[in-house]
Amino acid sequence: MTRNERSLETLLAQGARFLDRETGAVVPPIHSATTYARDDRYETTGYTYSRDANPTVAHVEEVLAELEGAEDALLFSSGMAAVATFFDSLGAGDHVVAPRVMYHGAADLLRRLAERRGVEVGFFDASEPGALEAAVRPGRTSVVWVETCVNPTWDVIDVRAAAGVARDAGAILGVDATATPPVTLRALDLGADIVFHSATKYLGGHSDLLAGVLATRRADERWEEIKAARTRMGGVLGAFEAWLLLRGMRTLHLRYERQAANALAIARHFEGRPGIEAVLYPGLESHPGHEIAKRQTGGSFGAMLSLLVEGGAEAAKRVATRTRLFVPATSLGGVESLIEHRATVEGPHSAVPANLLRLSVGIERADELIADLEQALA
Repeated sequence: MTRNERSLETLLAQGARFLDRETGAVVPPIHSATTYARDDRYETTGYTYSRDANPTVAHVEEVLAELEGAEDALLFSSGMAAVATFFDSLGAGDHVVAPRVMYHGAADLLRRLAERRGVEVGFFDASEPGALEAAVRPGRTSVVWVETCVNPTWDVIDVRAAAGVARDAGAILGVDATATPPVTLRALDLGADIVFHSATKYLGGHSDLLAGVLATRRADERWEEIKAARTRMGGVLGAFEAWLLLRGMRTLHLRYERQAANALAIARHFEGRPGIEAVLYPGLESHPGHEIAKRQTGGSFGAMLSLLVEGGAEAAKRVATRTRLFVPATSLGGVESLIEHRATVEGPHSAVPANLLRLSVGIERADELIADLEQALA
């Protein structure tokens, strides 16, 4: 079996089959050195300084590129470091299109670029058919930025269709696929040019590291600028965090499968329950984006969902403080289940409903998680 014939599950489980040449170790060592000696001809071995490149980081980047079907991948010190470096390639007058509801950190960054750098930003409503097409400016828009499932309302964006809209406008498509890791959706296969993950979330999977990743369809001039900007700004990931990330990724397919199954069970249980205005989850047949999500992910609808609680913001916050298994904390993708009142976390610019609770579903038993939410609601 050649490397290209392996399934993603096998690729991940074996960590790209790293074998240490000196010891035969099946787990890669951590190269913690920050600087590297030159040889007797004063030539480098390919590494000079860890802000430029590091062997441990480079190995994990190779795994990520293969996982995404990308020409190249870059690791960053956090998800926001990756997003900021990508958008640093924009200049005054460049036009960007992004969802009105999206990860608030990226939205805040775009607003700041509009205020400080003169980047033009157009936000569209992902729940409205045709809104993306109406927001782009052919010949003017340089970047279309979408999320595979809009966080935290979980509206579904058709990535292949968005790629066509971007291409017709002369723009590139960047996709935040944090909520749908490549074991379920590969955005580059659907026409995206750049795919982003907050690797802190599902890729790492254990709430113990900060990391971000960008992967590209083509290592073109824009990509070389992004790579150079990472070196200039110093947003490279440390060797130990890269090693932890690889360790977490080796169980990604198992974790995500269990988490998605749990989320579907919770969504089905609470759909139509008194006290719940709505369950926002694309795995429900009643969700308007269900068929698109099914086609894009192969029927794995993810482990994130939101509940709209009757009684407004205060009622929702009371539920979030009364759970016993769900931890009232920010973030997502870890093995433990989290609950948060999203509008409070996002602050004054939040566009999400005031009564929305965002759930990141872990690998616990689904019936116990359901019982925990029931007692909190009661």
